Order: sequence, then structure tokens, then C-alpha cells
Amino acid sequence: MKRLAVFLSGRGSNFEALLEATINSELKGVAQIVVVHSNKPAAGGLNIARAHGIPSVILEPKQFADRPTYETALIEALAPFQCDLVCLAGYMRILSQVFVREYAGRILNIHPSLLPKYPGLHTHEQVLTNRDKEHGATVHFVIDALDAGPKILQSKVSVLPNDTVDELSARVLEKEHILYARAVKWFCEDRLKMDKEKAVLDGKPLLFDNDYNDTDKDIRDDSED
Repeated sequence: MKRLAVFLSGRGSNFEALLEATINSELKGVAQIVVVHSNKPAAGGLNIARAHGIPSVILEPKQFADRPTYETALIEALAPFQCDLVCLAGYMRILSQVFVREYAGRILNIHPSLLPKYPGLHTHEQVLTNRDKEHGATVHFVIDALDAGPKILQSKVSVLPNDTVDELSARVLEKEHILYARAVKWFCEDRLKMDKEKAVLDGKPLLFDNDYNDTDKDIRDDSED
């Protein structure tokens, strides 16, 4: 089984979904969450980790002189867990080259927008302000640029005329839980990797012109055959 580290800063909804998948569904037997890291000692997701006996690494940025020092300490703290994959799940810090190089090609993130639209924060508010007709979520590899790594999976939801931020975010979150488990499974089965700044599944670069959550359509690029 692949050994996972999950990074979070808040309530831990995506962490909990991944954990559930390792216990009862598609990640069972292929992945194990061995450690949770948070930059927020009061993050709700840490309570979930404690309830399941999962070790936590808590490092507050204010305890360190700068970001490289912080990330060096984080790398050292994670080393004993021998993690194969780092999953960012509502982790509200941008990782720099120090950490990204250490785990190059082994960091995934789930972002609540149809990247490259709306990187960063407040995506749901931006969608409603701009009167977009669709919204969604993206799983991508992490590089040392904000929400800019190669996309792995995306899924769309329709924006309804009277949507509130809470209503829209709840529908997107449902998609996130499904997408993230699927992408993690691909990685743990050695089907998914990052190669030359592309996400590659079964040896083929991935395409992004459809909603991949609700279809078994082959999304690989066959142009290189």
C-alpha cells in the first residue's frame, strides 16, 4: 500500500472523505493515511486524525524565521513516515521550491474551481460575482506556482440562478470528494505520474474538454501513438 500524508488547515472534509475511502471503498488495500500535517493547531481535521489514531505533525509558521526554514522542518518531521504521496486537502499555505522539490511529482491538490480559472481563494464568490454558468473542482499535481500544476481530473456543476456561496460550495464539495479519491487511487496503482509538466495516466497525457467525474470516457491523449 502507498503511504499518504494529508495536509490541512481547516475542518478536514476532503481528508475525511479520503480516510473513508481507505477504510471502506476504492482506496481500501491500496492506500493508507499515515500522518496528517496542519499549520493550524485548532484545525478541525486534526480531531478526525486523533479519533482514528493517525499521528499529526503540527507546525505553526510563526515559530520559524521564513518559509524555507519552515518547510525544511516539515520535511524533517515527515521523514520517519516514509510518505509516497502528499495530499493537500484545504491546506492554506503555498508550498515553495524547498518542499516541492523534495516531493516532486508526489504532491496532489484539490482546488474548488475549473482551473486555470480562479486560482487562489474565494472561488465561489468570484463565480457568483462574474455570473458564470458553470463551476467545479480540479485535482492537479503541485508545482512551485499557485494552483498551476498539471491537471488530473475536473468535474463541473451548473450555477443556479439563486445560488448562495454556501449552496454552490456544497455541490462542488461533493464533486471534490469523488475526484480526489479517484486521482489518489490512480497514483497508488502506479497508473498516474507527472512527466515533463504533464499529468500522464497509463502512459498517455490527460485531456480536459469534458466533465470526467460522471463518465468513463477515455481521457488520454492518443496523439503520440
